[in-house]
Amino acid sequence: MPVYTRQSFIPPSGQANGHLQTIVPSMFRKISGVEYKRERITLQDGDFLDLDWIKQDSAHLIILTHGLEGHSQRHYITGTAKLLQAAGFDVLAWNCRSCSGEMNKTPKLYHHGDIHDIREVIVHALKNKAYLSYSLIGYSMGGNISIKYAALAKHPGKELLNSIAAVSTPMDLRSSILRLEKWPGKFYGRRFFKRLEYKIRLKSAQFPDLIDASLLQQVKTWRDFDSYFSAPMNGYEDEEAFYDGSSAINFLDKVERPLLLIQAQNDPILGPECHPIALAEQMEHIHLDLQYLGGHTGFVVKGQEHTYAEMKIRDWMVEQHGMESKSESK
Repeated sequence: MPVYTRQSFIPPSGQANGHLQTIVPSMFRKISGVEYKRERITLQDGDFLDLDWIKQDSAHLIILTHGLEGHSQRHYITGTAKLLQAAGFDVLAWNCRSCSGEMNKTPKLYHHGDIHDIREVIVHALKNKAYLSYSLIGYSMGGNISIKYAALAKHPGKELLNSIAAVSTPMDLRSSILRLEKWPGKFYGRRFFKRLEYKIRLKSAQFPDLIDASLLQQVKTWRDFDSYFSAPMNGYEDEEAFYDGSSAINFLDKVERPLLLIQAQNDPILGPECHPIALAEQMEHIHLDLQYLGGHTGFVVKGQEHTYAEMKIRDWMVEQHGMESKSESK
């Protein structure tokens, strides 16, 4: 059932709207005291991924997935990791291809609907240690990946998947693309595009016979970018097939584990189609926390180190795994 706790989150007085609630923490929020141990794994196609671990001999593992052009050091990942470590979990924050500070080796990058890489991460993690259970947490794009994976997961450790939590998730890519193509969403779209354009040029230099960077001159909209790059680079016929195959909303009814979905109605990147109210009303294990305020991966709480979303997720994971939190947020 959906959870309408719309008054639960109250932003700081200086963050009056969804844009400030998004931009201020993205630019200025810092989390201290998180110490990862990095591991590099080799994928089946010969590429690599960098995994950042917090190990404390827990029987339960949480796997964190970042957003578009994010990484394991983003404030929402380190903030969540810090709380979960204090609650007694092992934590694994993995970096998508090209996102750990070093360009990857193959033509493939990453995208909202790619679940092959997270599958290899999970299989590796479960071989590394005999965990009793694990859960997935994703922010923005990472939420979309985590939900789609949970819906379609096929590997020996599937029965160990305990629960999923997702925050500010663009579950319907078409609606989010429309937001990014019009003001004020275009502000965010331009920031993303500059970073992705840089990576496309690097990939074109690596693989000139496969990737034509000159097509960037013809890109006027996000739909153009997906048509020229996202779809063909990832095996989709066109951008429409890419949106259908990548949007978690199309797989949500196949998720069989408890899912906590935290969204904000004033999120400048997500359209209303990303808030699956009707489906949450039909499926008891989908818990939709739809706030009026919060922005995109924001949810900063005045006087607190951790965000509303991070504390909500910590409490959710402790409950789902039958644990007791070792410390409270300060």
